[in-house]
Amino acid sequence: MSIVRLVVKEFVGMFVDDGNLALLALVLIAAITAAVKLLGLPPLAGGVLLLAGCLAILLHSVWRAARRSGQ
Repeated sequence: MSIVRLVVKEFVGMFVDDGNLALLALVLIAAITAAVKLLGLPPLAGGVLLLAGCLAILLHSVWRAARRSGQ
């Protein structure tokens, strides 16, 4: 049973290295989707916001990782 648990843990780890990064990306995608579908935000503006938000989340994640490693 421990082999199965190890395989599942490694499989999940391939896709979710930083839980905060994954959670923030999902929240961003949901918020932009809601804004486009419910509030009538133009899809091009939604795409720009999605790109900017993903870059901001990625930069924040890299900054936190660098701070944790002491660099």
